[in-house]
Amino acid sequence: MIKIGIVGASGYSGSELLRFLVNHPGELEVTLCTSETYAGQCIDSVLPNLRGFLSAKFEALDLDSLKERVDAVVLAVPHKVAMSFVPKILAQGLRIVDFSADYRLKDSETYEAWYHVEHTSTGLIPQAVYGLPERYRDCIRSAQLVANPGCYPTSAILAAMPFVAQGVVELDSIIVDSKSGISGAGPKPSGNTHYPNRESNFVAYNIGVHRHTPEIEQELTAVASEPICVTFTPHLVPMTRGILSTVYMRLTEEMSTETALNIYSAFYENEPFVRVLPPGTYPETKAVLGSNYCDVGLEVDTRTRRIVAMAAIDNLGKGAAGAVVQNLNLMFGFKETAGLKVPGMMP
Repeated sequence: MIKIGIVGASGYSGSELLRFLVNHPGELEVTLCTSETYAGQCIDSVLPNLRGFLSAKFEALDLDSLKERVDAVVLAVPHKVAMSFVPKILAQGLRIVDFSADYRLKDSETYEAWYHVEHTSTGLIPQAVYGLPERYRDCIRSAQLVANPGCYPTSAILAAMPFVAQGVVELDSIIVDSKSGISGAGPKPSGNTHYPNRESNFVAYNIGVHRHTPEIEQELTAVASEPICVTFTPHLVPMTRGILSTVYMRLTEEMSTETALNIYSAFYENEPFVRVLPPGTYPETKAVLGSNYCDVGLEVDTRTRRIVAMAAIDNLGKGAAGAVVQNLNLMFGFKETAGLKVPGMMP
């Protein structure tokens, strides 16, 4: 039995991870859930959807005792907080999956420029594996520290990666236009996420300065083996969860939609959680709601010679907690799909 501890388990990502893990058919068992806000309270009183599944209580974090209670730790805490925990946890011989951005970027100066905080654990950055199984599956299996991808980057990378890898698009032409539900901002309300401000409202934000931009660029650059700079514009839509990313790429040669879809299908042929949609069918967020699936589809605009590639994910599923379970399955030798073969919820 592999014992899992979740640090920050009462937030949206942590609680969604609990929802996946309580029905895991393998030997992943949640034995510790920490929450500074709800320490001492029963988990199912704070998260009523877990009634009958978890009877334990949230606890305060005691870093020094983790090795006595768990085999792996999932950090569901904000950036900067995670990097203060990771060295102490790794020193205990435990494996980590980190929800935060602290170890996603391979260059600490880039991290500091975009996140506006000093990175205090730069020595561990080279050790971290970017947790996108569709690209780094073999490295994830043996990793001690996995940096779970961001939600926007997951959708953008999966939409664009096959065509960047094939070298059929102009690398200076990539535009990522993403729409997200407001749960990606976490449970603490702000002016942007307050219900009266979001209901029946649709707005772009952080244009040109969103922190997920260098993550998208880093991973597509690694695929292309040459520098890529993208234009990324995120939007908030009046729904709780889900991301739809539309990626525009100019083709280097004329191509039909059928040919482009064949590239998609061949690239993702053996990927259990990427579903390539047939011609004329486009991704929608409801089809992946509550799941670990990413639906991809496309159309070639022959007039402008652009691929319009689309990806839909649940930002709390494939964009967060589902990806953690997928990574844990790989790290501990379970079937990659264990606990994750759940369809989306419609309507």
